[in-house]
Amino acid sequence: MRAITVTLPAAPLGPENPLPPLRTLDELHAVEPGELGTLPEDMARQLSYGRLRDTLPVRMRDGYGRERAETGLPAIVIENDRLRATVLPGLGGRLWSLFHKPSARELLYVNPVLQPASFGLADAWFSGGVEWNSGATGHTTLTCAPLHAARVPAPDGGEMLRLWEWERLRDLPYQVDLWLPEDSDFLYAGVRLRNPHADTRPVYWWSNTAVPERDGVRVLVPADEAWYFGYQRKLRRVPVPEREGVDRTYPGRSEYPADYFYELPDAERRWIAALEADGRGLAQASTDVLRGRKLFHWGYGQGGTQWQRWLNGGAGEGYLEIQAGLARTQLEHLALDGGGEISWLEAYGPLAADPAVVHGDDWAAARSGAGAELEAALPRERVDEAYGRWLAQADAEPGERLSTGSGWGALEVARGGWELPGTPFPADDLGPEQHPWLELLRTGRFTEAAGAPGSGPVATPWRELLEAAPPGPTAAYHLGVARWHAGDAAGAEDAWRKSLASEWTQGPPAPWTLRCLAYAEAERGDGEAALGHYLGAVKSAHEHAGRGEDWDVLRSALAAEAVPFFLRAGRADIAAVVLDRLPDEARARGRFQLLRAQTLLAQGDAPAARAIFDSGFEVADLREGAEVLGETWSAIAERLVAGDGEITPELRERARAEHPLPARYAYRMRPQPDPDPDPDPA
Repeated sequence: MRAITVTLPAAPLGPENPLPPLRTLDELHAVEPGELGTLPEDMARQLSYGRLRDTLPVRMRDGYGRERAETGLPAIVIENDRLRATVLPGLGGRLWSLFHKPSARELLYVNPVLQPASFGLADAWFSGGVEWNSGATGHTTLTCAPLHAARVPAPDGGEMLRLWEWERLRDLPYQVDLWLPEDSDFLYAGVRLRNPHADTRPVYWWSNTAVPERDGVRVLVPADEAWYFGYQRKLRRVPVPEREGVDRTYPGRSEYPADYFYELPDAERRWIAALEADGRGLAQASTDVLRGRKLFHWGYGQGGTQWQRWLNGGAGEGYLEIQAGLARTQLEHLALDGGGEISWLEAYGPLAADPAVVHGDDWAAARSGAGAELEAALPRERVDEAYGRWLAQADAEPGERLSTGSGWGALEVARGGWELPGTPFPADDLGPEQHPWLELLRTGRFTEAAGAPGSGPVATPWRELLEAAPPGPTAAYHLGVARWHAGDAAGAEDAWRKSLASEWTQGPPAPWTLRCLAYAEAERGDGEAALGHYLGAVKSAHEHAGRGEDWDVLRSALAAEAVPFFLRAGRADIAAVVLDRLPDEARARGRFQLLRAQTLLAQGDAPAARAIFDSGFEVADLREGAEVLGETWSAIAERLVAGDGEITPELRERARAEHPLPARYAYRMRPQPDPDPDPDPA
């Protein structure tokens, strides 16, 4: 095991968004409530269980752009005579590369760039390698965060790399142990989730493996049925391999992005493979606890192709993902009892099979042939034995530290007093972010912040400590955030009002507190009050202009949220002023170019709005599945065609024909909705 540096063009992550994410989480992977009755009872129950209200206490990482520069990334290499695995501990522990030496073949999709995009629960995410997803439905909040990493004795007497962290959405620790037995063609990953609390907690896990999407690649899995999710908030049971007359195990034959969650019979071994035209590729297998298997592909359509180019900087080949998870689908959460744990072993390595068999028309023969080759290369019994030997080492104390994660685990251990063998969270890990909370824990008092308050825990024990703390603007602010997370909107507003009214408050009222009040008032339908507090927040932040980069970041974050509210409230005049007062660098960003176009349209100046699109811009933090670019373009086109007249269905169709959406703005991940059926077919 050795430390190296991986150098590639990378866009900096940028600063965290200083505003707590109060919005109700609208994760793309969700089904409409009305659909639950069409699904098996256990699946419907797990789809409803553990849904997040928000992503508190984690802040959003949306400060990145599209400008990339050669950047060195700390990496750790695990190697034997057969494989070389490269891990990025500073980016969620991503398994970045898995190179098979005898065949001189890279088994994973290695992205030629590091380009964040708004796919994660905490916004920033990047494609490539194997991502370890814990917490809740979606890409983990830790995907762009550093993990703790250290050397640990491996079950075979060598070394393994331990990655661990405290996952803050569920307040649970987890670990991933990676090692290569001598002469092994497969990398092993031992994974453990633990619940040190007394109560039952929702848990979630998916290991997402990106592999190259070359011509003829086929995904093989021991299943004859799958649950199809086409980003229309519906799950449908479909046959494997064909759906609608097309063999969907060949991702290159589908137009739109889609998920296929495979139904593996209970007796079947848990595995999935992506094999290219020559019958070679990557296989992933596990012990039986890791039940689910999934294929994700982007499709060959305009939207999927555009997303692929967006993620790889327009260079290199595309990718697909073969994934493995605890539940049948990626939309579900399981329950982990208090004091309990769940663990399993995964294996990643090369697989070679007769291409005539695995690419034949007989699906049963194809998947059986691939399964037989996997059994010969990596017997199921060997994986089970390796799991048992690893589990005996799972509590081994880490040796030399290779990477340091956050101090939040150390803070939680200080509060809960838990013993977590194998995954230490020592007091040395505590940093400036945790110090005010450690003081609250020890003294019952909260240190007042000089500037914008940082992130903080929102779980019940911390909320109770804040309730008992002496009053102060920062303590009351954090109490409001914790109450909001608990679903107590009225209590949250009360705390924020007390924060603003506190005798310790000096100078302009705190813009972050005004913003929280505005958001809460907008949510309960008091538009007039929300308008006043959003105006106050923007004004207060503007009065602090020139005080440093942190304030510029705050002003931009406020504008990105407040301007859409002003537009919905019919106050495009205010929206325009807010945009005009932003720093030049912020105004040039794609997010604000889009808001400028929407504001001009709302003011009745469709030609000026169209000119912004014609000049070209990129919304670096465009959300996965977002259709706002196409919707705004269509609204502008319809107004241009209609002039001052009414927009009729005929004019809308004419606008689509005369003003087709340019490819650079086409990110739609699903088919256009069907037209309304004729109510009277006769």
